[in-house]
Amino acid sequence: MYMKMALNLAQEVAGQTSPNPPVGAVVVKDGEVIGFGAHLKAGGPHAEVHAINMAGERVKGATIYVTLEPCSHYGKTPPCAELIVKSGIKRCVVAVKDVNDLVAGKGIALLQESGIEVEVGVLEEEALKVNEAFFHYVRTKMPYVTLKTAASLDGKTATHTGESKWITGSEARVDVHRDRHKHDAILVGVNTVIQDNPSLTARIPGGSRNPLRIIMDTRLNTPEDAVIVTDQKAETWIFTSNAVSDEKIERFANHEGVRIFRLEEEEVTVETVLRTLGEKGIMTLYVEGGAAIHASFLEAKLFNQVILYFAPKLIGGREAPTVFAGRGFASIEESMELVIETFEKIGPDLKIVAKPKVV
Repeated sequence: MYMKMALNLAQEVAGQTSPNPPVGAVVVKDGEVIGFGAHLKAGGPHAEVHAINMAGERVKGATIYVTLEPCSHYGKTPPCAELIVKSGIKRCVVAVKDVNDLVAGKGIALLQESGIEVEVGVLEEEALKVNEAFFHYVRTKMPYVTLKTAASLDGKTATHTGESKWITGSEARVDVHRDRHKHDAILVGVNTVIQDNPSLTARIPGGSRNPLRIIMDTRLNTPEDAVIVTDQKAETWIFTSNAVSDEKIERFANHEGVRIFRLEEEEVTVETVLRTLGEKGIMTLYVEGGAAIHASFLEAKLFNQVILYFAPKLIGGREAPTVFAGRGFASIEESMELVIETFEKIGPDLKIVAKPKVV
């Protein structure tokens, strides 16, 4: 029960802590919750600090429940394992060990060496799910990638004339804004910018955090008057190729918040973009590109989950665009096999979340 409470706290701050993991902590004494907290943002106090501070003097002899192994190293904040030892807590319950080499069992060892009883693995599966983006980022040094699309029941993302607003209902569109809010960055291709002129912001009643906006644009054809270039509601990073001239890049020099990344390759590739984003501390990426961009991620097999919104409509037409363009795989054996994680009705539409099958 107490670990579930801590996990709920961690889930509430998902998307706010990158490149750090979302963590929740609860302090309990004599069957009473006397302190709780979550890590709210990178560089700020960790969950254990908030929980222990709330508990105050009563913390001595208490038990702390933490969704991730307490850190044992000095970073932007002091190590939480040392704080737990100094506080007088007698027992620490940990949901899952940290995979970060800076921690990776060292926090647990420090607690045990100091005489604190440690239990590991309580609601471990749930904790792994809460931290899957962080663990992926630590292991691969690349963002956790979500491909998102909306389509009719026959898999069309627009009519043959290019009309796409709106395939899904308002409830599904609100759900998309919530997902944008949880991600560090959102990515599209230049064709989406030219055709739709999107803002790519998270518009949630009561306020939201706008993700960093990424454009894959090999020839640097992004219009200077595009909304995501001029609105300054969030930073915009444009990835282009080594074939683009200095003069073309200079067109964006006076646009505040716009950065051009000229890569050392003739075509902007998914892997290079992901590695660059990882180096810049981007932990989660929401891909809303068109069929060509989605196809490039599929062909590279560099994505972690797919979110598909299906509207109860039939569009038809050989020329109507589908979710994935390109040639596709040549055989069923080559195809990307997925496992459906969840499905739910959102308004009139169906939302499916699926992940690549682990062999």
